Amino acid sequence: MGSNQAVRGRDMDDEVDTLDVLDEGDVLDEGDVLEVEEEVLHNAMVCPSCDEFEGHDILTSKPKGNGHDHRVRCQGCSHVYTVHLRPPKAVTVPFMLTDGPRSEMISLELDADEILDLDDVFEDGGMLWRVTHLENPKGHSVSSGQAENLRRVVALREDLIRVRLTLTIGDRSRPDHMVCAPDTAFKAGTTIDHGGRTWILRAIHTGRARTLKGTVQANRIVRMYLHQPPAPEPIRPMSGRERRQAWKEGRLGFNPNPIEPRPADDHGRRRGRR
Repeated sequence: MGSNQAVRGRDMDDEVDTLDVLDEGDVLDEGDVLEVEEEVLHNAMVCPSCDEFEGHDILTSKPKGNGHDHRVRCQGCSHVYTVHLRPPKAVTVPFMLTDGPRSEMISLELDADEILDLDDVFEDGGMLWRVTHLENPKGHSVSSGQAENLRRVVALREDLIRVRLTLTIGDRSRPDHMVCAPDTAFKAGTTIDHGGRTWILRAIHTGRARTLKGTVQANRIVRMYLHQPPAPEPIRPMSGRERRQAWKEGRLGFNPNPIEPRPADDHGRRRGRR
């Protein structure tokens, strides 16, 4: 006589691995590998008769409400019974999505039994978001939880991130930021273009340490320190001839009728007469 069994969720297809049995007297040497024979079980579930995880044959199926009722037969013991498949109920979970300084509260519909974990990444509005905070109904932070047991979820934008900067010109500093992909690499000691100017990336702070030479990806950076490059030293005339030429060009004070400067050679020196 058949029995009924209620199952929530989807039809399960699972795989069971079985090891070949060693014959009596066989010795398994170190480094030997046992070959694994794969047995694929279709519509696998625990049979209520034999209490084994077995594949099942679907005999009949008919829609029922939002799901289906399946008449199935266990492939292990041939027991026939009915399985009721019903989709899990949907719940609405508040999400706070943070993109840099801007945050937005939205509501997403999830399966009640869906598990959310910290650092889970999901897509919404064509952008990727990473879960950074989960709250249970009591307002306590948790690392994991079912959707129906969560009061709020906080997520940060993952496909683009904001890197905080400190810009220093002389003895003055001001905060700023830049937006880039999380896998963008920055190397301390190199030059970087930002805000229409060229800066020297003096140091990178990761939260644990500050590096003056290393390379760090943007998603690990807490703050970068950019300094104005030193101004190039002017070429100062040394000999009398150079000083006279500099005065003619108007570089040593007022000259009402300066001449055109001579072009410099490869070493930065101005060419004289031949």
